[in-house]
Amino acid sequence: MTTRTLDDRRLWTFFGLTYGLSWLFWVPSALFGRDYTSSAWVIPFLLGGFGPSAAGVIMVYRSRTREARRDFWKRVIDVRRISAGWGLFILLIFPVLFALTFLIDTLFGHALPAFETLAEIAAHPLLLVGMAVGGIITGPLSEELGWRAYALDRLQARWSPLVSSLILAPFWWGWHLPLFFMRGTTQHAWGFGTPAFWLFLLGILPLSVLLTWVYNHNGRSILAAILLHFTYNVTIGLAQPLPVRVNQLHVILLFITAAGLALASARSKGASRVATTYEVDNGKASK
Repeated sequence: MTTRTLDDRRLWTFFGLTYGLSWLFWVPSALFGRDYTSSAWVIPFLLGGFGPSAAGVIMVYRSRTREARRDFWKRVIDVRRISAGWGLFILLIFPVLFALTFLIDTLFGHALPAFETLAEIAAHPLLLVGMAVGGIITGPLSEELGWRAYALDRLQARWSPLVSSLILAPFWWGWHLPLFFMRGTTQHAWGFGTPAFWLFLLGILPLSVLLTWVYNHNGRSILAAILLHFTYNVTIGLAQPLPVRVNQLHVILLFITAAGLALASARSKGASRVATTYEVDNGKASK
């Protein structure tokens, strides 16, 4: 068996584990039609959400050396990989993009949305704590130890960062599908086949590029990807509910930002180098 064939098999095994572990918990909840927010179905909802990270950890321990395993966890917790400048970028990029979105929308003559979530948090500040906790657990921690930390490395061993991001995005999007049928989720509120459904699909593409860009330019920092995913979750959560026209504009700005960063990386002589399959397997691609 060639190295490439083995690498392909490991990648497909990761995707199979991710979908299997998550959908095992999510599909029954969707079929029973129970609202996970007010019942014991919150447990399978949370367990299913950890499918990508669980699959990533399983694959790391199956196919990598002890040194690579230590490197994996170091990249999860080592904040020193992220400079102050990158920290500011991760913290501010999505709030700035949303602020710009609302500004442009008002220039077209529309009134600002009611910002119902922000108003509710202003009345009950402790809700922000719950949103922050949920924002870091459901998505960043439960997904990035798989999507970026394992699958992206595998893809970048063969393809460019941009192509790898675009390959990974449909798998990431498709994984969310059961959530559109689970009462209580944001995706269920958007509805299956609605404009918000398709905008979510489109938005995954530039978001995947942004996550790859931050991951690569911070020494393959898994923590950087976790934090960027977190800031996106919290920012979009605070902006809810979004009118369709605002959501459309937001996705357009995401595409423009991702395209600009991809172009800048392609032109930069110092663009981050991509790990080879051998290095990924043997823990020699930390930087």
